[in-house]
Amino acid sequence: MPSDAVSSRSPRWTDWADGLPPASGAVVMATAVLSVGLHLLGVEGASLALLVVALVVWIFLAAVFARHLLTERARWRREIDTPPALTAVAATAVLGTRLSLLGHQPVSVALLCLSVLLWPLLMSHVIRHWQSKVPGAAYLVCVATQAVVVLAATVATADLLTWLMWPALVLFAVGLVLYGVVLLRFDFRQLTTGQGDHWIIAGAMAISALAGSKLVAAAAPHGPLRWATPAHDVLRVLTLVALGLALAWYAVLVGCELRRPRLHYDVRRWATVFPLGMTAVAALSTSTAAAVPWLWTCGKVLLWPASAVWAVVAVGALRAVARDRAGPTAPAGLSPPR
Repeated sequence: MPSDAVSSRSPRWTDWADGLPPASGAVVMATAVLSVGLHLLGVEGASLALLVVALVVWIFLAAVFARHLLTERARWRREIDTPPALTAVAATAVLGTRLSLLGHQPVSVALLCLSVLLWPLLMSHVIRHWQSKVPGAAYLVCVATQAVVVLAATVATADLLTWLMWPALVLFAVGLVLYGVVLLRFDFRQLTTGQGDHWIIAGAMAISALAGSKLVAAAAPHGPLRWATPAHDVLRVLTLVALGLALAWYAVLVGCELRRPRLHYDVRRWATVFPLGMTAVAALSTSTAAAVPWLWTCGKVLLWPASAVWAVVAVGALRAVARDRAGPTAPAGLSPPR
């Protein structure tokens, strides 16, 4: 078959990859956090399978990111001005956390260094281009910050690096402040009109609770680090409050989805899967760190709908890719407004 006939049927893979929006990083975030949750429940086979998926997608998106940096600098600059660019930080940190739990500490440390380098670069660009009203994706300033805290605390606990907990504590406070700043600018109409990223209002608070649980566990009087023991009770209260707010937003968002269903596929739906999984993981982790047994049951129950939604969105994504590869016109779900 002539090559021009093949090209008229479907675009090249490089063209398709170049069309992926920065929001695609949420695929890694959602998949990796579910892998963490399944690991906590002891479902190792499914957890490792999701980890492989997250790792493959992360490598692929990292290659696309590097390609834009090296060959399309103007486009790269435009993309890093948008909140979805921060999925690069969050995805890297969440993936690193899962690898640390698996015992791959050198790789986790490398991903921590990468996320720490990306954080100020991308954060400065995103914040400079904020508008008076922001979408749900703007909460990624909090998510990216707390994701670094989670990874730093996980690595510090595994390698007994007490000094690393202090910058993690500072970033934890920064993340909470950023959440409040975004909340004041958030367009609450997104709760009924958003295409998926509005769920990050809950996910940002859930990952704050997860970050807090890591700090609480490290500050426990009989913990491995015995770090900031006098602040243990304060951190425990902050963590429980954050988790309570996350669960409250979770309930509100479910109600909004039932009131106005949005059933078509959109890449921003991965930003729905992430908060679902993160809320479950935050409940599981807080249950252990804060000694609240019933939260374990809560997290266990919440993890299964998160897994089901992941499967539904994954099927939608595969269908969108198939449609895109079948013809020259990209589906609307792969190129949402940025």
